[in-house]
Amino acid sequence: MPRHGPDANEGAAAGAGRTPPGEAERIAADAAALTTAAARRSSPSVPGPRTADAVAAAVRSEILSGELAPGTPLREEDLSAAHGVSRHTARTALATLTAERLTTAEPYRGVRVSLLDDDALIALQQLRCALETEALRIVRDRGIRPSAAGAALDDLAVAEAAGDWPATLDAHARVHLALVDASGSSRIAEEYRRLDGEMRLLLTHVRPAYAPGALTEEHRAYVEEALRAPERVVRAHLEHSTRAIIDGRAGR
Repeated sequence: MPRHGPDANEGAAAGAGRTPPGEAERIAADAAALTTAAARRSSPSVPGPRTADAVAAAVRSEILSGELAPGTPLREEDLSAAHGVSRHTARTALATLTAERLTTAEPYRGVRVSLLDDDALIALQQLRCALETEALRIVRDRGIRPSAAGAALDDLAVAEAAGDWPATLDAHARVHLALVDASGSSRIAEEYRRLDGEMRLLLTHVRPAYAPGALTEEHRAYVEEALRAPERVVRAHLEHSTRAIIDGRAGR
C-alpha cells in the first residue's frame, strides 16, 4: 500500500520537537543568568563597616574627647534616635564599648561611661606596669633601639603644640606601643593592646594635670630612662600619673 505523507497530528508533533531559531541561545542565556544569581546569593559579599561599629566609633570619640564625662548614662533609645539605628544596633555598639571597658554595664542601672575609680585605676596601672616592664627588660637585654618611639614622640610634640587632643591621645599610645612592640613578644603586645581604650580614657582624666608640651617632655625623658632601667622607671612613671589623677579628683 502506498505510504502517504505525515498527517496533521504528526506534523504538529514534529514541530513541537524542533527548537525555533535563536531559542536555544535564549534558554542558555537564561540558565546562565539563573546560575549567576544563585552564586551571588550563596556567596557572601564583601562586608563594609557594620552600622554598630560606626555607632561605637562615634560614641568612643565622644568619650575619649571628654565630651561624655565619666558616669554619663548611655541609653539604647537615645543612641537609636541620635544615630537613626535600631535599638538592637545600639545595644551591640554599647556591648562593644563595654568589652573595651570604656563603658560599664550594671544590672538595673544600665550602661554608663566608665569612671575608673581609684581601685580600678590602680589595678589598670599595675597591669600596665607588669607588661611594659617585661617588654622593656627584653628590649634592654637584647640591645634594641626602638626607632618607632622617636617618631611617635615627634608626633606627640606636634599634636600638643596644635592643641589636637585626639592626635595627642593617638601619639601617646604609639609611644608606649612602640616600646612594647620592640620586644618582639606577640603575647605581651596583644595583651597590652587590649588595654588601649582604658589607657586613652585614663589620659583623658589626667589631661588637666599637664601644661601644653609637658606630656612630650615627660615621655622623652621616660623613653631614655626606661630603656636603661625599666624595673624602676616604668613603675615610677605610672605611679606619677596615677597620683596626678587621684590628686586631681581630690582637688589637691
